[in-house]
Amino acid sequence: MADRPPSLWLLTALVVVILVVAGAGGAYLYLQNHRAPSPGPKTVGVGDNVTVDYIGMFGSGPEQGRVFDTSLLSVAKNNLTWPKSLEYTPRGNKSGYVPLGVYIGPHAPRSGYSRDNVTFGQVVTGFWRGLIGLPGNQTHRITIPPLEGYGLTNASCLVTAPLTVEVPVVVSVASGSFAVDYPNVTKSVGTEFTDPTYGWTDLILSANATSVSVENLPTVGFTATPAGWEIEVTAIAAGEISVLNDIAPSQAGLLLGHAKSSVCSQKQFIVSSVDPGLGTFTENFNHEVVGQTLVFVVTVDAIYP
Repeated sequence: MADRPPSLWLLTALVVVILVVAGAGGAYLYLQNHRAPSPGPKTVGVGDNVTVDYIGMFGSGPEQGRVFDTSLLSVAKNNLTWPKSLEYTPRGNKSGYVPLGVYIGPHAPRSGYSRDNVTFGQVVTGFWRGLIGLPGNQTHRITIPPLEGYGLTNASCLVTAPLTVEVPVVVSVASGSFAVDYPNVTKSVGTEFTDPTYGWTDLILSANATSVSVENLPTVGFTATPAGWEIEVTAIAAGEISVLNDIAPSQAGLLLGHAKSSVCSQKQFIVSSVDPGLGTFTENFNHEVVGQTLVFVVTVDAIYP
């Protein structure tokens, strides 16, 4: 029996089905290619208020890699993985370690302001600029040069001091200032006490209404560490005591000292250089972050438009 050719009606139905299916596929591809892109995660922009967790470290100088500040309690407590800088100051208890509120822009008031129970304060330019474009909940590194951080070193806050100091064997002190120079010492003849500057024994030779005479009583070879490094009495002659500050050039930038009087509103300083040839060292009363490249490891906690 011969095969019958397909009817015209069946051929027409098949063509319609093929066209419909092809048309649907074309429509699908068109929609896929022209669909509006899905919005990405919100990123930090100028004018936003953000909260940020951070670890601030030195990116230059002898303290490179050391932490000078952080908002993370886990980092603050871990000195092995996160060694701290000379002037690092803990924030106290757990409540002191919270994300930092930052306004993204140059015009935040210095005293800060509150929004949604969060205080947003002023930060250095390089910090808020480094946050622009970052999404939330991702960790990034920001490198800040001195001019966008805490500025260049202020030369007026540098003091040159001799490595060897000559101290009189007998010192005359005005009676009114004795308590300042020798705190908690009874002003009476024959009193012996520990010298507050050098740590050796002192003796009050005489005392009256106008002045007090104090004798310094070290011996040659006496050593102490009154300022964070060792001092040594190297000679006593002609009424003078020679005291050597035993500091090596390799220790520059790694020694913290304290002065009796303030310089640039600070009594604390860092020994920033040592010159054995000139017999001098430099006391730097700038805060340690001044003049340094800084690195911040930051995580944006929340973004408030």
